[in-house]
Order: sequence, then structure tokens, then C-alpha cells
Amino acid sequence: MRRPGLVVDVAVLLGALVLAMLPLVPVFGASALVAPVLGGLALGAVVVLVARRLVWGTAVTVAVAMTGYLLAGTALAVPELGFVRLLPTAASLRALLAGAVTSWKEVLTLDPPLGGGGGVLVAPYLLALLGSIAALRLATRRTRRAAPAAALVPLVVLLLSVLLGSGESVRPAAAGVVLVLGLGTWASLRAGTLAPRRVISFLALVAVVVGCGALTGPFVAEQNPRFVLRDELVPPYDPSTQKSPLSAFRAFVKDQGDVELLTVRGLPAGARVRLATLDAYDGVVWNVAPVDAADGSGRFRRVGDEVDATLRGTTSTVEFTVHELPVDWLPTVGYSEQIRFSSDDVSMRSLLRYNDATGAAALVGGIPPGTSYTDEVVVPVQPTEDQLEGAAVGSVALPELTGVPDAVGEYATQVAGTATSSGLIARSLAEGLSQRGWFSHGLTSQGDYPSLSGHGADRITTLLTGSLMVGDGEQYAAAMALMAREMGLPARVVLGFVPEVAPSDADTLEEVTLSGQDIQAWVEVNFAGYGWVAFDPTPDPSRTPNDETPEEESAAQPQVRQPPPPPAPPVVAPDDDTEQPRTDDNQDQDLPGTSWAQVARIAGAVGIPLVLVLGPPFVVAAIKRRRRRARRRAAAPVDRVVGGWQELCDRAVELRRPIPGSATRREIAVALAGQFAPDGRDGSRSAVAVGGPLAGLATRADAYVFGPLEPSPEQVDAYWTSVDTTVATLRTAVRRRDRILSLLRVARRRRTSDRRPGSE
Repeated sequence: MRRPGLVVDVAVLLGALVLAMLPLVPVFGASALVAPVLGGLALGAVVVLVARRLVWGTAVTVAVAMTGYLLAGTALAVPELGFVRLLPTAASLRALLAGAVTSWKEVLTLDPPLGGGGGVLVAPYLLALLGSIAALRLATRRTRRAAPAAALVPLVVLLLSVLLGSGESVRPAAAGVVLVLGLGTWASLRAGTLAPRRVISFLALVAVVVGCGALTGPFVAEQNPRFVLRDELVPPYDPSTQKSPLSAFRAFVKDQGDVELLTVRGLPAGARVRLATLDAYDGVVWNVAPVDAADGSGRFRRVGDEVDATLRGTTSTVEFTVHELPVDWLPTVGYSEQIRFSSDDVSMRSLLRYNDATGAAALVGGIPPGTSYTDEVVVPVQPTEDQLEGAAVGSVALPELTGVPDAVGEYATQVAGTATSSGLIARSLAEGLSQRGWFSHGLTSQGDYPSLSGHGADRITTLLTGSLMVGDGEQYAAAMALMAREMGLPARVVLGFVPEVAPSDADTLEEVTLSGQDIQAWVEVNFAGYGWVAFDPTPDPSRTPNDETPEEESAAQPQVRQPPPPPAPPVVAPDDDTEQPRTDDNQDQDLPGTSWAQVARIAGAVGIPLVLVLGPPFVVAAIKRRRRRARRRAAAPVDRVVGGWQELCDRAVELRRPIPGSATRREIAVALAGQFAPDGRDGSRSAVAVGGPLAGLATRADAYVFGPLEPSPEQVDAYWTSVDTTVATLRTAVRRRDRILSLLRVARRRRTSDRRPGSE
């Protein structure tokens, strides 16, 4: 059958590489992948074809490929860094050189969709370029084994694409069938081994595999999600191990009260600036949930060009300039769709972390002074009071609270009164605190009424049961969130900034500068159909107590005033730092299960590839060892000699030296001696070096098989020793690659004249 030409080779291999890179589509997006993938494939094909035409060596081809990678990479992978998005610049060349090493990590640690910014397209561009060069370089070699080797390159690229991809499917069944059929048919044509019976057998096998996959695939895929590397790489940023941001409330007011912290431009009217969202409480502080909590406030991830904001609301563009902010939390508004830094975008984005459930963002290592960025946001529309009256509680999962004082539930029941809906309960809790309480930051040096900081169980108990309810946003937000959770409402605490601006008809604030005095804490409650709704339980700052304020003032509302319950035993805080977010007991309870789960995932991720890679060689070695042992331990001595000759012949076949199927031992010895002779390529030994031992073994075997006497045990052992020596000589007479590949082959031939006549 006629072999395909060069044009067919190029078309088949490039088409197979395109199919092999389909798993990357959900990661980058189809539009972002077109330029780097098709450009990389075309560049690799041009380099190989020109090298073949001009008969370049490997060194020249590699140098030309690297030059082409740098020259074309600006337009294909990092156009935002190029001159007019096409010509290379110093920045684009640096990104291409560094991206050859770092872009793979970026692809695995950023969550899809990655888009095309920040140098992440260097990875698919480089994968397409190297894949096309390797496949076409092998295909253009004039050897029978070049085609099968070239057909393996798209399969390797497919494996890498799956590992770099996401769990989202791209309907790969049809693409996989086309890939296997196309490569198999092409490789057979190139090798000249395509036969009608093989085509029929291959199609039958494919039909069986596809049928079984169609029947069992959905069930297996549901029970065992596809393994991808990004699912095993957990971002190391875990804010739950840091100090609670709510504990820094008083520090903002006291130390940064008059300090300009940040400037915001384009803030939607009525919107708030969010720093941190906290939904876990342990009796000491409110903090973010542990990083392993599903959809919790502590599960931050690296993000690409865009963030999938599925909420409905008003879209806006908000610009931030951070002057001085002593926290990792990056100010945001609503829920972000895209965050773009104004300078050094690549390095800043590598430190950015985002939480989809809360809309909070963080910059690992802190926010450098002068950081400027633009935030494309969606601000959810807040429902009216009438809409909330009939709203049901939202179905969200929040961490279980611990260390909640008894006074919280009792006070919540009194304040809620006869409220009959979730919305009325939440509003009653907020109004009950804001109307009955007094406001004070506790800065006595500035004339404030005494008020302790903190929001642990003791402080909340004192706030709710003391003779005078006094505090600031830290205590009131913490207390209301606990009360709402006790009443069955999903609630969390938010720390951020609420600017004090005069009323205006404008939809956005042109510019506002925020200081420590603008720090505020509020509560968000989740309602079905409306999402998270903000409530302000903190009294107006003008409502401040003084020494003449009667203690009975706290009982202004009759439905709330009840005989105080006996105070609950105080919760003993840790000795080292009362503001730490977690206690040792909680860590001891959570650590073992988490550790074993991580160990199991890591063992599976490492063990399965090792078994797939190292398993076949071990199986082949075991088969060969068993075969050799059976021959050495045959019942009849003559059968042991025949087994030695068979061992020699099999080893020769495994070294890719064919043996005539119907030849005597002496004819086989002559044929092998000629095949192991030097041919100008192998650098093998002379024919005499292997011809003599082969002829001697053939003669001795014939003598034992056809002679009148049985060989003695000593003669059998001597024969096997000669076989092992000759096999070692044969191995040194071939190329190193053939020696290595022979370890993976189990070859046997059809034999004649192996036994003595009439011995069967």
C-alpha cells in the first residue's frame, strides 16, 4: 500500500495536536487559545520543514526554534507587553523567557477562566510549539519506527493537557476516537504494516471500547471525577491562621483615626468598601473559616483575568489607591469581576487571592503603599423592608459556632419578640441593639465613655447583660451575628469602610478619601432570592453616654426588659493571645481527618502514575524470569539444553534481530552472526566475535538432541553458562537504545528441530 506524502504527514499530526489540546479550552477560553496554539503549531511546522529542506543539524534547528519562539511569542502569547501588540520589547522577551519556567505554575494555581493576560498563554504556546517540532521531526525521519514514535507525541500532549486542564468536560469522546483512529491509521500506512484484517480488528476494538465507554462512562465519571493537577494544589494562603481582622477595629480608630488610608473613585452611591468577611466564631473572636471549609470565608484562590460573578446587580468600575493599610485585606466593593493593577501587573496578580463566596480579596504579604488598581464590580441590589418581610432564609452552609454565651440566645428571644418572618427577626435584632445601646470607642484619653475592646464571650455577655449597653461596631456587629445565628438566620460579620458623605443625587461618588474614623463593622444575613443583605446594629455615633446617663436607660423598650438571667461562666481564653482565632482543641479535632485525606490524595496522585510507568517493566521482567526458570528446571536434561538455545533465540529477537522461522540451528547461528555484524550505524563487534560462540552452541545442541546419550547435569550447566556469555556479547553488539527497549519486550518465535525425533 502506498505510503502518505509529507503534506499528509503534516496535516495529520497538526490536526491530532489540535485535538490533543482541547482539554485546555475550559481553562483559557476558546478565543484566548486560538492565537498561541495555532501560531505555535505553525511555527514548529515551518522550523522543521525548513530544517529538512536545508539539512540542518539538531543544534541549528534548536537555535532557530528558540529564536522563532522569542520573535513570534510577543504577538501570540504576551501581546499586551509588545510594541503595538506585535513587535518584541524588553518586557515581552523577559516574560517569554521567564514564562517558559513559571507559566506552568501560573496555569495550575490560577483558577479558570484564565483569559490571556499575565503571561499565562506562554504555557499553551510553548506546548504547541514543542509538540509540533517533536512530532514532525520524528515523522520526517526515513525509518520504519519513526511513524509510531511521531504518533505518540500527540498522546503525550493530550496527557499534559488533561493534567493542566480543569474538571470541566469538553465532550472529548468524539475527539478521542478521531485522534486514535487517525493516528493509528496514519502510523500503519507510514510503517507499511496496514492490512485489511488489521483494520477490521482495530475498528471492532474501537467499537467495543466506545460502546463500553458510552454505557459506563457517565457513571464512572460521576463517581470518580477526572484527575487534574490543579485540584491537588491547594493555595497556601490561609487567613484563618492570622489574627482576626475584627480585633483590629479599635487599632484603626486609635492609631489611624486621622490617617488617610485609601482613596476611592467611582464608588456607587450607598455602596460599602469591604475588607474582610467573617463567618466563624470560637468564643474568643470572629474570624474567617478554615481553608478546607467548602465555600467558606477562608477559601481564597488565585484568579486569572476574570472572576465569574454570577450575582445580579449594578455593574460599576471603581478605582482604588491605597496610601497606607496595615493589613493583607485588599479593599473591594460588592463582588469583583476583574481586578487590574496599574503597575507591575504580573507580580501583583501573582499575590492576589479572592474569595467568591464573600467578595473579599487579599494581597499575600501585605499591600505596598501607593498600590493602585481598578475593580470591575457587581453591587447587588438591596431589597426594601416590605420585600424582606416575606423573604425566606437562604440555604447557605456556614461553619458551626462554638463558645457562644447563653446570654446571646436569651437576649435574642427577648428582642425578636413576636416577629413572624425571617426579615422581621433580622430587623428587630438590628434595631434592638442600635436603639437601646450607646456608642463609645472607649478612648478615655479623648473623652470617650469607658468601653472595653474585644468581642469574646465575656465581652458579649457584659454588653447584653450589663447595667449599661455600650460599645462600638466591633461589639454590636459581633453580638447581632451571634443572635441571628441563634435564631436560625445565616449571618456573618463584615469589616470595612462606610464613608460619611453628604446626600447627593449622583449615582456614584467622584472621589472619597477614607481614614481610620470611617472603619465600620456590620452584619450580613442571607435571604432566598436576595442573597446577603446588610444590617447596621451599631448605635449612631452621636448617641454617647456620660457620667449622668442613668443605668435604667438601657430598658427603654418594655418588651426587652426582663429579669436578667444568671451570668454564664466566663469562657477562659488562651493564655498566649486572647485574640487568636482558634483554640488548640479545635485544631486537634480537625487535624487528623484532614491530614489523612490529604495523605490519601497525595498517595493517589503520586502512586497511580508510578504504577502506570513502572508496572509494565516489572511485569515483563517477571514473565522473563519465570520463562527462564521453567527452561532451566525442565524434567529431561536434553530439554534443558533445548531451553538454553530457545533462551538465546528469544533474547536475539528481543534485540530486534529476526530469526528465520523454519531453519536449523546452524542456519540460525549463521543468520544471527550476519545480523550482529557491523553495518556502519551500530558500531557493533565483528561477525567472528559472535559467530564462533553461536556456531558452537548450535553444534552442541544438535549433538545432545540427536545424539544417543543424555547430557550430564554438569554439561547442561556449562551449556547455560555459554548461553549467558553469548547473550551478554550480543547485547554489547547493539545500540544502547535497543538494549534498553529489549528489557520491555517478550518475544518468542516459531521453532523447528528443537526436540529429538520421536521425543514428543
